[in-house]
Amino acid sequence: MKPLFDVLIIGSGAAGLTAALHFDERYKVAIMCKGSLQEGSTLYAQGGIAAVLDDKDSIEAHINDTLIAGAGLCDEKAVRFTVENGKKAIQWLIDKGVQFTKEVDEKGTSRYHLTREGGHSHRRIIHAHDQTGKSVAGTLMDLVRKAPNITLFEEHIAIDLIKQNGRCVGCYAFNQRTKEVEIFSAQAVLLATGGSSRVYLYSTNPAVSSGDGIAMAYRAGAKVSNMEFNQFHPTALYHPEARSFLISEAMRGEGAILVLPDGTRFMPKFDERAELAPRDIVARAIDHEMKRLGVDCVYLDISHKPADFIISHFPNIYSKCLHYGYDITKGPIPVVPAAHYTCGGVAVDQHARTTIPGLYGAGEVTCTGLHGANRMASNSLLECLVYAAAASEDIMQNYDSHFAIEPIKAWDESFVTDSDEEVLVTANWDEIRRLMWNYVGIVRSNKRLKRAQERIALLKREIQEYYRNFRITGDLLELRNLIVIAELIVEAAAARKESLGLHYNSDYLD
Repeated sequence: MKPLFDVLIIGSGAAGLTAALHFDERYKVAIMCKGSLQEGSTLYAQGGIAAVLDDKDSIEAHINDTLIAGAGLCDEKAVRFTVENGKKAIQWLIDKGVQFTKEVDEKGTSRYHLTREGGHSHRRIIHAHDQTGKSVAGTLMDLVRKAPNITLFEEHIAIDLIKQNGRCVGCYAFNQRTKEVEIFSAQAVLLATGGSSRVYLYSTNPAVSSGDGIAMAYRAGAKVSNMEFNQFHPTALYHPEARSFLISEAMRGEGAILVLPDGTRFMPKFDERAELAPRDIVARAIDHEMKRLGVDCVYLDISHKPADFIISHFPNIYSKCLHYGYDITKGPIPVVPAAHYTCGGVAVDQHARTTIPGLYGAGEVTCTGLHGANRMASNSLLECLVYAAAASEDIMQNYDSHFAIEPIKAWDESFVTDSDEEVLVTANWDEIRRLMWNYVGIVRSNKRLKRAQERIALLKREIQEYYRNFRITGDLLELRNLIVIAELIVEAAAARKESLGLHYNSDYLD
């Protein structure tokens, strides 16, 4: 039996789109999107892409900066591989039509503007103003839609990977439009499903980031690593409708201060750099004050600056906050730290191969060894580009024109019924995210981790029983994956008997 596709790509962010476009027209490629093609974390990336593009910079400097940021846990071979392929990846994007921001130097020469972010020793962040992700994703989406060999399957949620004789040959997927389960078969499957930060109550990620790829790979027997390392951004707008809106660190750089509900400034007592301390320190300080006082948020105040200065420097933030009822020129805005990036994931090598033959991974769903215990700014999109290209190249080099699979068993719903208790899905989803935030968040302890383990074990049994008895829905599939992610994070955190990078355990501070 010939598979339906040569390659099945699950996910449509930067990694998935890049991989698809690296295949020539001889290869029949399917891209499965959980929602519409426009959804995904890439669109929300404001910063840029780190790469050595300036003569004053060097490969060794970028490697060294990354190793330092990773707190000694990076795989140096993976770091070197990624950094050495950075310039090639950027040139590929430029050739595809991505319009990066340019500047004119003192000699009147036009060149790409490079900025600098935390952890970098040189200016090496190429960007498209403050909407790099939107520019990259928009360009790649347009090309994918025009490619004759690429078929898009929007509103499809992957359920489980399909294996035959130890090899991944496809997946079952839930069509959210028809409410039916479909079979997708392929010679190679690439996971590009993004991270799992929605397992936390507060997250900068879009709603689709529920760790589906990691959970599916784990259930199929793939190796998963470093799940204890979750990066939190210190300041996200605290508002029920502003789920993914970050308040840029640049505001603190221009004088914004963090205060408690009574107006008291608190950062100077935690670090001499106050609001300009590194992300992890600021996030831990905010978390400490919220837990100490039992409050839902703290406040960020830049209203002591002239209104014209604020509006000209932060027009997008000003406009967005005004939409939610906050005028940053007149008073403070409520902020909370938010889960931002998953540094761990499905383990892959430098060909983007997982430990399951036929299954590849690229982007935030993976653990390549690049980030170690803490991701350095703007290395994430670089990783997407480099490993997506590596996956495509390896698949094409190992393509078997005679590849065949056995008939795949149809999805069986004969023993399940429609649920009359959908509220259980919503309630369990909310409980998981709250317990992860309270017990396995920015600051952890052995006692908190033990409590989380016990409750997660009970929730897992409830969810498994529900899944066995009722017809699937999109929300149920996400819940099923979310509990796996929660369990993996807690187990990894409990096993690490030290504080390292993003894993901060108050019982191990020496």
